[in-house]
Amino acid sequence: MLEKLFSSKKHPEPNDAEVAQVNAALDRYDRIFRGSRGYGFLDFDVLRGKAHWRGGFWSHLGYDDTEIYKGKEIEGISDAEHFLNYVHVDDRETFTNKLTSLIKTQECEDLIFRVVKKDGSYLWVELRLDAVCNDDGRVSHLSGVVFDVSALKETEQALKISEARHARIIEASNDGIWEWSAEYGGKYMEHTNDGGWTWSNQEGSFTFSSRCWEMIGYSMDDDVVREGIVAWRRLMHKDDGKRFDKVLSDHIFKRVPFDIEYRIRGKDGEWHWILGRGQMSHDKHGRPKILSGTNMDITALKRAEERVMRAKEEAEKANHAKSEFLSSMSHELRTPLNAILGFAQLFDLDTNLTLEQRDNIKEIKSAGKHLLELVGDVLDLAKIEAGHLQLSYDRVLPSRVVDECAALLKSQIEEHELSLEISLNGLENQAILADQMRLKQIFLNLLSNAIKYNRQSGKIKIECTIVSNMLKIVIEDSGMGIPSHLQAELFQPFNRLGAERSNIEGSGVGLVITKQLVEQMGGKIGVKSQEKVGTEFWVQFPLAECAGEQEVTFDKIDTTFIDEECIPELLVQETKKILYVEDNPSNQKLMKQVLARYPVFDLTVVGLAVQGLYVARSDVPDLIILDVNLPGIDGFEIVEILKQDENTRDVPVIALSANVLSHDIQKGKAVGFDYYLTKPLNLAELITVCNQLLT
Repeated sequence: MLEKLFSSKKHPEPNDAEVAQVNAALDRYDRIFRGSRGYGFLDFDVLRGKAHWRGGFWSHLGYDDTEIYKGKEIEGISDAEHFLNYVHVDDRETFTNKLTSLIKTQECEDLIFRVVKKDGSYLWVELRLDAVCNDDGRVSHLSGVVFDVSALKETEQALKISEARHARIIEASNDGIWEWSAEYGGKYMEHTNDGGWTWSNQEGSFTFSSRCWEMIGYSMDDDVVREGIVAWRRLMHKDDGKRFDKVLSDHIFKRVPFDIEYRIRGKDGEWHWILGRGQMSHDKHGRPKILSGTNMDITALKRAEERVMRAKEEAEKANHAKSEFLSSMSHELRTPLNAILGFAQLFDLDTNLTLEQRDNIKEIKSAGKHLLELVGDVLDLAKIEAGHLQLSYDRVLPSRVVDECAALLKSQIEEHELSLEISLNGLENQAILADQMRLKQIFLNLLSNAIKYNRQSGKIKIECTIVSNMLKIVIEDSGMGIPSHLQAELFQPFNRLGAERSNIEGSGVGLVITKQLVEQMGGKIGVKSQEKVGTEFWVQFPLAECAGEQEVTFDKIDTTFIDEECIPELLVQETKKILYVEDNPSNQKLMKQVLARYPVFDLTVVGLAVQGLYVARSDVPDLIILDVNLPGIDGFEIVEILKQDENTRDVPVIALSANVLSHDIQKGKAVGFDYYLTKPLNLAELITVCNQLLT
């Protein structure tokens, strides 16, 4: 193959002197190249078709001179064709073509190819040849140096693999890439006096991938693409452009991260959202050099966020409307219930009623209270679902709350002929952090269920223990139990597990509310039940630290532990002037008839807020009972005015309102109400409060 490249003419053999001279030169080359392991000398005698191989490179391949020169190692000469035996078969054609080109063009040529080692493996070498011509202008010799470039080729191959991998990743990510060179034409982009920087209009200083333009609808053939960064900056939303400049400037000169979302006008005329991220490299002097980064199209994500935000706003509006509706519904229902239950309570003070009439009144009161409980449960459930239930935490003694609930339900326990056992196990003074009113609601729900679903003459046991730094209260009944296949449905709203077909009253939301209240106060709730044996509900609450023997008192505005079935005796002995401000005629009539039973009360009833203020200032009363929802000026404003007046600031004021939301009660406490009573009127509460304020 190589022989065809070289002349076939016979030339005279060199004389001994010429050979000696050549060998002397080769020896010098041998000494030089053998001293540098991995380098070799190669000389092709084109006219004679011979090759001279010298240097340590060949021993680096594992060969000795005998193998290389076929017995002519002394002369260091072999046939040129023999060299091809050491070239990888896949590279021989390229190698031969390169030599042909070199002979024709007489220009320097660098060849990279693979050669076989003694062990049969291959390594990459580079051969740098130069053409030497004779007097006839023909190439007589191709001479050069050969050396191992395997490490370089391996690095190059690894780089290609890495580049291919990165290309695949970038293509898969569908992101655009860009690079900005701050150095152009030998000059650096300098920091301006105002702390910013300027865009370069020089072509080539900013490079975009085609994907950058494609994501906003442009192709590489569009004229705008040829403008590069200038057009990109022009297409930015004006509100985002200055912010983009500031973020980029801060990244370049203050080294803060470059990470920004901005809008850019697409070819379709729509705004597209881009997430731009980049990293600037600096030279050894700290000057900006190259900024490389990516663009991600986040338009779909932004539009999804906008939809979510709109949905959230609409949901909040719906929740607000729902809360307003429930508040209004609660108020509207409690107003007629105030008359129903209020007038029914008046009959409890009448000694002339027959037994049948008393039973009828009892049914009216029972139905009214059940309706009131339903209204309260639905309102509580709605507040919990909307996340609007507000809890007021304090250090509370659960033992006291349990005793209060037991006393409150005493008549029901006696009616069902149940026995009640309370085992506090020495934990009477163990406090927890809880909302005292809601804690009472929890125990009332659980204890009421233990009464309602118990058997006649059954048992109820309440026990307190400490479990893993938590106070555990167990309420156990001896009822019929809950079937195991229904226990998973216990805490579903409005699911009474078939009890709706019985004569046991209930709304089906009590346990749902109880569970939510327990968990919101950081507690746990569970149940264990066996059919025909009974049911055990338990709750656990974290212990309050350092409780000791400290007395835990309830806020004076709370009247939830008053037994409404037991109207206390009025302790007021002297005549007291009471002012009642209420615009509802039915409620006015009820209060007149209630307090008419107590001769020591001198009652004045007015229907307008302004009139109430006038009466309070001109004839200062001993007690003011005030409705909150009044036309013109509401009850909160009236209290604030009264508390600012020297004549009335010390007069106790009671709120009597159908507004039962927690924020209304807290607001009433904040503006200065001494007590906040809710409608329907509880006569026992009213008399109890009067005893506290007027004696």
